[in-house]
Amino acid sequence: MKIKPQYKVIYSKETLDFLASITEEAKEKIAFNVDKVTHGVKDNEIFKKLDGTDDLWEFRTLYNRIKYRLLAFWDTDERALIITTHGFIKKTQKTPKKEIERAEEIKKKYYEKKLADSKAKKG
Repeated sequence: MKIKPQYKVIYSKETLDFLASITEEAKEKIAFNVDKVTHGVKDNEIFKKLDGTDDLWEFRTLYNRIKYRLLAFWDTDERALIITTHGFIKKTQKTPKKEIERAEEIKKKYYEKKLADSKAKKG
């Protein structure tokens, strides 16, 4: 019996570019953790709200003593949709401000495009 995912994750171009730049083994571990989240596993070690932000989350993966992060947000119109913004290797205790700003910018562009697409459909 195959269990249906509870959530859907959309990978941005920036996330896909990051994933293409890391080892196959690290990608597999990240994919495994993302899959756990989509199937409803609640584990703050692999998916948690990013401190100091209103609505950014992070997929957290530790592989070979390297901390991989994918930042993400929930699409507020689609209850079960998570959008990743980008990925990076975390080298400090706190998430760098430039990474948070980058995620916010990608999120803003996502909603601008979604609004434009919605208006285009309505004619």
